[in-house]
Amino acid sequence: MRWQGRRKSSNIDDRRGKSKPSFGRGNIPSGIPRGILRLLFSKTGLIIIAGFFIVAWITGNNPLKILQQLVGQGDMSSTSIDNEYIATPEEEKLADFVSVVLADTEDVWNKLLDGYREPTLVLFTGGVRSACGQATSASGPFYCSGDEKVYIDLIFYKELKNRFDAPGDFAQAYVIAHEVGHHVQHLMGITDEVHAMRGKLSKEEYNQMSVKLELQADFLAGVWAHHAQRTKSILESGDYEEALNAASAIGDDRIQKQSKGYVIPDSFTHGTSEQRKRWFKKGFETGNISEGDTFNAARL
Repeated sequence: MRWQGRRKSSNIDDRRGKSKPSFGRGNIPSGIPRGILRLLFSKTGLIIIAGFFIVAWITGNNPLKILQQLVGQGDMSSTSIDNEYIATPEEEKLADFVSVVLADTEDVWNKLLDGYREPTLVLFTGGVRSACGQATSASGPFYCSGDEKVYIDLIFYKELKNRFDAPGDFAQAYVIAHEVGHHVQHLMGITDEVHAMRGKLSKEEYNQMSVKLELQADFLAGVWAHHAQRTKSILESGDYEEALNAASAIGDDRIQKQSKGYVIPDSFTHGTSEQRKRWFKKGFETGNISEGDTFNAARL
C-alpha cells in the first residue's frame, strides 16, 4: 500500500503508556510518608480531614492545598499518571501508518457525507476507558458511538498476522476502515436503531441484527477503499487480496472453528468469512453507499 509521505490525521489521541490512578491499595501516590498515610486512613485521620474541609469552606481556601501542605506533595489534583513509554521503531511506523489511513478515511467520507464529523482514533496499550466502558487489548479494535472514537492497541496487528494469518499493510488498513465504517453508521442513525432493538428481540434475533451491522461496516470499508484508490491510487499488487484475506480470517465461523473445533451459527455476531469478504468486495466494486443495505438484502 502506498502510504508514506502523505498527510497524517490530526485526530489522534495517543494514550500509549498512560494509566489512571485509583489511589486504592497498592496504588498510593509516591512521596507520602507511611506514618502520615496510616493517620490519614485511620478513624482519627478521617476526622482531621473532615475538619480541614470545614475550615477550608469557612475560609474559602482549596482543601486540597491544605492536604498538600500536610503530606508535602506538590500536586494531588492530577487526574492521570503518564508512565514513561518508549515505543519500538516498528510500533512508531505503525502509528504513523494508522494516522495516514485515518486521514484517508477523512478525505473520502468528507466528500461522500454532508456534515461528516471526523472521529478521533485512540492509541492505547493494555487497557483503556471509553464512553462505552473499560476495555482491554484482548477486545481488539473497536468503535464507541458514545464518544465517537475508534480504539486500537497496535499489538492487534501482530495477532492479525500471526493468529489469523492475515498479514499486510492493506489488511491493517481494512481494520481501521471497518471501525470508521461503524462511525458512518452512527452518523446515519443506523447504530442507534439497532441498539434500540436490544431487549425487544431474542438473543438469536439480536445477534442477526449485529451481523447485519458488521457486514455493512465491511461494505463501507470497501466503499472507502474504492474511492481512496480512485483518487489517490493507494493500492499496490496484492493489496486487495490482503484485505479480502483479512475479512475472511475474522469471520465468526472460522474463529469458532479454530477455537472450539465447531461452529454455532446462532451465536454469530459478525458474519461468516464468506459474507464478510463478499460485502467488502461489493463496497469496493460499487463505491456506492446505497448498495450496502444489509438489513433489507435478499441475501446476507
